[in-house]
This record gives sequence, structure tokens and C-alpha cells, in this order.
Amino acid sequence: MYLFSMRAFHAELDAQRRARGLSWTQLAAEINRPFESTPSIPINPATLRDMLKKRSVTSAVVLQVLRWLGRTPESFLSGPVRTAGLDEQLPEAGQDRILRLDTRAIYDALQQERLRRGLTWEQIANELPGFTPSMLTNLASGPLIGFPRVMTLTQWLGRPLAAFVRARSR
Repeated sequence: MYLFSMRAFHAELDAQRRARGLSWTQLAAEINRPFESTPSIPINPATLRDMLKKRSVTSAVVLQVLRWLGRTPESFLSGPVRTAGLDEQLPEAGQDRILRLDTRAIYDALQQERLRRGLTWEQIANELPGFTPSMLTNLASGPLIGFPRVMTLTQWLGRPLAAFVRARSR
């Protein structure tokens, strides 16, 4: 299984920031600009600068950074060389929308795969490092899930994260 590399993701963000001569505050302003007319809370510069200090980064932050970088989450997977798929591109969001994960859709896909393979939630959790059965079933009610954890689920499903990303007004 491929793993999402927060280190490579942050290194690319910092490299692009430096190449454009931006401070962390200016970078946050640029990333926030496309969704400033939404009720979403702007990303704090410290969140961007310090993301390597955290075990998990909220998906809303990572998705907006990916949007700014023009990259797919799969482009930061570590492991053997892989071929990128056209279906990995994140959806266009427009100026009044923000990218968000559809955790209910992730749950539905997990449930479908669980039934197809005749597995229990416990058996699935045993295949997914760091997950418990309740963490998986709770996705049905729409809790937040961060990076890199969400990529473990999409990799297990064999589907790109873009299949579970929606452009929303908040």
C-alpha cells in the first residue's frame, strides 16, 4: 500500500512558497483567496508552517493547499513508482466554493467493499493500520478525517481521493 507523505507535501508547499517569494502569511492569504466569500474559516499561516509537527492535518487544509499547488493527493504517495490516473484530479471548485471530503461517500464505498468481500468492520479495521471499527462506521455520520489517514482508506478501496471530494459553499 502506498502512503501519503506529509513530509514531501510540506516540502513542496515550502518550495513553492520560497520560489514565489512569499511569507507564510502571504501564502495563507493566497490559498484562502478562492474561498474568501464562503463562510469557511480561513487557514492560519501557522497551520501551514507547522503541519509537520502534527500527527494529522485536517482534510480541508490539505485540499485547499493541493488546489493551490495544482497537484493531486496521489502525487504525494510514497512507495514504488506508480502511474497517475486521470481520475485523480480534484474537482474544480470555483470562486465561491471550497473543497471538502464527503465522508458519507467514503463510508458508503467501505460498506460496499465490506459486503462484496464478506468482511466485518473489525476485519477491515485489522487491514487498516490505526483504524478501529467504530472509526470506520462513524464516517457515516460525517465526522472530519485528516491526512494522511484518509489516504489509507482510499488506497485500500483502490480509488482516488477525488472520488470523495466535493466543492461546497462552506
